[in-house]
Amino acid sequence: MKVYTRAGDDGNTSLFSGGRVPKDDLRVEAYGTVDELNSTLGLLRSANQDTDIDERLIRIQEALFAAGAALADPEGHTANGPAVWDAESIERWIDLMDAELGELRAFILPGGSRAAALAHVARTVCRRAERRVHSLSGTPTGDPPGLLPYLNRLSDAFFVLARFLNLRADIQETEWRPKG
Repeated sequence: MKVYTRAGDDGNTSLFSGGRVPKDDLRVEAYGTVDELNSTLGLLRSANQDTDIDERLIRIQEALFAAGAALADPEGHTANGPAVWDAESIERWIDLMDAELGELRAFILPGGSRAAALAHVARTVCRRAERRVHSLSGTPTGDPPGLLPYLNRLSDAFFVLARFLNLRADIQETEWRPKG
């Protein structure tokens, strides 16, 4: 089977559940951004040295892949849903990492170790994915149930992960302080 089909040369693409839409359709933007987030996590995993974090990131990648499939399936043919993208499991992960961190007293500039900097990139891509998925809430087919809370928690988790990775690497975070 060839990777290229030429079917999208006219600027349209097929949805998983059938039908064709423009490549800049809100739904395509949403699952495309979730895919970008998933790829960003692949980059983060390549810079991470912690096996436990890597295993967690793989589970998140699997959930994001399922979320992308659900987004590409507005008719709900896939069996993916809130049990796959569980916001409470992300909250528990945040709490575990946060227990080791000092109190946050200032804004933190993105950076530190390569892995931490990539976690900050993942955070910003995740926020964009959240905005793109939210844009579907006003459409007739809507957004997959539970996905917005999951993405919201996930972006928080990437912020805490960045801090956690810097702590583990013994790298001081750079605080932002307003001038004047």
